[in-house]
Order: sequence, then structure tokens, then C-alpha cells
Amino acid sequence: MIDLAVANAEETFQRMREPLEKRGVQVHHVPASERVIDLSAPPWEPDEYDIGFVYPGRLMEGGVADALLEIPWLNDHEAVLTSRNKAEVVARLGRADLPVARSVYVSNDVSEATLADVFGRFEPPVVVKPNSTTRGVGVAKAHDLDSFLGICDYLSLVHDYRATGDRSFLIQEYLPDAIDYRVMVLEGEYVGAVERRLPEEAVAEGQWKHNVHRGAEATGVDLPARHRELAEAVASELEIPFLGVDVLETEDRLVVNETNARPTIDEETKYEPGFYDRLVEAIRSTADRLPR
Repeated sequence: MIDLAVANAEETFQRMREPLEKRGVQVHHVPASERVIDLSAPPWEPDEYDIGFVYPGRLMEGGVADALLEIPWLNDHEAVLTSRNKAEVVARLGRADLPVARSVYVSNDVSEATLADVFGRFEPPVVVKPNSTTRGVGVAKAHDLDSFLGICDYLSLVHDYRATGDRSFLIQEYLPDAIDYRVMVLEGEYVGAVERRLPEEAVAEGQWKHNVHRGAEATGVDLPARHRELAEAVASELEIPFLGVDVLETEDRLVVNETNARPTIDEETKYEPGFYDRLVEAIRSTADRLPR
């Protein structure tokens, strides 16, 4: 029996637990954030678990948990950090000739004239996106220059705090009629996908973000080979074992929007048959390959 430490939210932990335990992997919830940890009497023994699922999302807290647990991770610190840096992902994929949403990277502080020039390169509206947040936090849409500069002013205000680790953001093209897919890749192979769509009443109220945590509904879909191959190429380029690839499809384009190395686990029915068997193989091979 392999003992697996899962630092994800309770919802993902509960979904994984039974399917993995049926396959010989004992799953333990080890939340690293929103708690108190006595470093002189830590809650975990260093030999208590064999492997971790994916490195904790809050990287500072993750460093503490990693030091105390002393385990390898299926997705390690480097994988999570790479995926979290949206601009790095777009840059690396673009250099690899993989299709990405048109993006401009801004590292604060820059002048208002420079920002106005950036806005002029796009057909409004534009999407303004903090470089390292998740779940759509802080993402805004600007229809005109004044609104755009107001959003940038807000980000500059936040970035004035010296403790802010990331002082950058992205401006990206807005694709209003795009279909939004979250495509899952495990050790280089496609293992399932969902289409994320907002309820009609939410769209009527002006909502536009397709994040599930923002109220979008995720429906399992069977994607064509072109979509699958693109997601697999992204995971290969980034060298991340378990990756959610967000793909946008319009009438004439298929582009990668961003990635997630800490993807939410959906219901088993939304994945390819044998998903959990392949996940167990990945967990076992990682535990065997990396010394503790």
C-alpha cells in the first residue's frame, strides 16, 4: 500500500480518495495552508507518507510542508511554479510554435503612455490578468482606454506594497465566442477533458469568466485528435507530469490560454476509461523513481 499525501482542497481529496484506495493507494489529507503548524512539534513524521500528489498552491506554505514531509511530488515545486507563471507559459509555448492567445507582458512600474500604447495594439475589449493568480482572481475586462488605465492603476497600487512577490500582469486578446476546454494530460497522454460553460442566466447578467469556481459548469466531452495533440504538446514542452491545459476554440482558431499544474479532479465519468489506473501508475513510478 502506498501512502499518498494530498494537499489539495477537501473537494478534490474526497473525489480521489475512494478510487485510489480501491487501487492500493492510501490517501491522506495534509492541508498546508489556513492552519497553525508548530515547527518544533510538526503534525507529520518525515517517514509517514511515500509521495505527495501535487505541491501545495501557496508556495511559501508549500516550502514548509515539503521540508517536514520529506517526500517526492507527482507535480513538484518547479512544475507548479512554472505553470503559475502565466507569462512564462505563453512565452515558452510561443517559442515552441504552439498557438497561444495574443499577449503582452507588463512588469510594473511602466508609464501611462506605455500602457496606452499597449492598449492600442488590441481590438477592444482586452483582458487584464494578474500573472500568477488562480481561479480567475483579479482578471478583468476593459472595453475602453479609461477603464483599462483604471485597472492598471489598481494593479500598480497593489504592486506598491514591497512584499508583493509578483509585480507583473498580462494584457490578452478577448475571444468572445470561444469555447473553453480544460484538457487533462497525465505523463504526456490525454486522459480527458471538460467544456466549461456559464449558465445562460449568468451570461445575461454580464458574467464572462469560465472558471468553475466562478459558477461555470464543467461537462465531460470527447475531443478531436487536434485538441488532444495540442494539449499533449503543451505538457511535453513544459515537462509537467499532470497538467490541465486551458484551450479556447473559435471558428478559425485553437489557442492555449493558460495551464494549471494543480488541476481540480472532476468526477471519474468526465475522464477517459482507466484514468485512475493510469494515475496510480504515475504515482507508483514517481515514488519508485525519486529517492526519499
